Amino acid sequence: MKYPVRRAIRAAALLFGVSVLCFLFTEMAPGSFFDEMRLNPQISPETIFALRARYGLDRPLLERYGRWLTSVVQGDLGFSIAYNAPVAPLLWSRAQNTLLLTTTAMLLTWLIGVPLGVWTASWRGRWLDRVVETGNSLLISVPEIVIALGLLALAVRWRTVPVGGMMSVGHEELSTWGKVQDVVRHLLLPTAILVLAGIAIVIRHVRASVVEVLDAPYVRSGRGLGIGRARLLFRHVLPVAASPAISLFGFSIASLLSGSLLVEVATGWPGLGPLLLEATLARDLYLVIGGIIFSALFLVAGNFIADLLLLVSDPRIRTGGLDAE
Repeated sequence: MKYPVRRAIRAAALLFGVSVLCFLFTEMAPGSFFDEMRLNPQISPETIFALRARYGLDRPLLERYGRWLTSVVQGDLGFSIAYNAPVAPLLWSRAQNTLLLTTTAMLLTWLIGVPLGVWTASWRGRWLDRVVETGNSLLISVPEIVIALGLLALAVRWRTVPVGGMMSVGHEELSTWGKVQDVVRHLLLPTAILVLAGIAIVIRHVRASVVEVLDAPYVRSGRGLGIGRARLLFRHVLPVAASPAISLFGFSIASLLSGSLLVEVATGWPGLGPLLLEATLARDLYLVIGGIIFSALFLVAGNFIADLLLLVSDPRIRTGGLDAE
């Protein structure tokens, strides 16, 4: 139990550090939510001063952070000035959409990437390996925003899938199955962008790990005993080569989540990305900080899950043979 406890303590320390940096950077950033109000002659300086006092923005930075941290422990992330509503419900309503998108993209990326990585490793140097490697090099060299804009342009031109939003007009009038189909159709474009942006890394790492194991003596013995290719690869080789892929899983969650925020803005998917962009432009302090903390929490949770999977799959960690960092 020492390993997961140590990881949990590190995760808590990381979230604390992120919150401190958020408050420091927002304090250093120029402007505030009330700057545009000062340009309005109909709003008196006394009114602006009263609003700043109402939201606690007239307090020193250390005091504001202490109050915010106390409220976070109680489950309150602060109050959004722009939306005139608590931050936590606003973030959670959007976070569910982001989780739907990232979870779908993650599952498809690994369900496609792992088998392709294993098969290209077993056929290394042949036509399948060369074709996949060429495609991987192309996807890695192209920025994610270019992939997003390219697929977005194709979707708009050919009208193959809906663009923008999560539901069509009249969604509530559809049957249950019709509602599911409607959401899936809107999910296709952003999911395709995220899968294309992340699958090349998964294929390359899985391929490299499997290639190292394929040269092991027990693999040659298995071939000599007549074990089928698919059974040898997925039942005997892949579990041994799984540790680097599991480590990659945590990092891929981080890159996928950060990429999804950009993709959500580009495709109009109503997740955390557009909300954070609007909050940043409006200088909505506590909504921005809450969104960053939410994103960091997802990243920490993904890495923690990867650590637990490593703990299960690698006996050296369980026995203390590795000081996993």
